[in-house]
Amino acid sequence: MTEKRISLPIAQGDVSAPSLTRSEGGDIMSEIKKEVESNPILIYMKGSPSAPMCGFSAKASQILLSYGKPFHSVDILADAEKRSAIKVFSDWPTIPQIYVGGEFLGGSDILIQMYENGQLDEVIGSLD
Repeated sequence: MTEKRISLPIAQGDVSAPSLTRSEGGDIMSEIKKEVESNPILIYMKGSPSAPMCGFSAKASQILLSYGKPFHSVDILADAEKRSAIKVFSDWPTIPQIYVGGEFLGGSDILIQMYENGQLDEVIGSLD
């Protein structure tokens, strides 16, 4: 009997392929992947840390600001395609979304819980 092999595509594309922004010829998922890989602390939020456009984004950015470490923010209200795509990329339905060290942590509720129980100190501290 001959063994059958099935090859399935990876959901987010070829992981060995370079991550490119849309302006560099990539697609939206590649652009998000590049942002996540390039920024040790990253928040996809509504608005910006200095002008958040929802309470959840305000709380999450305030928590990140409290660590005194630089972080990158992406205003998903400025890009409808990214606003939809980030939910697919993370398989998480809400905004804000926080990534630390390339890993998705979750939204504001999870970030608040991690902050209150000290886990976020460990995660952010591990970046040093």
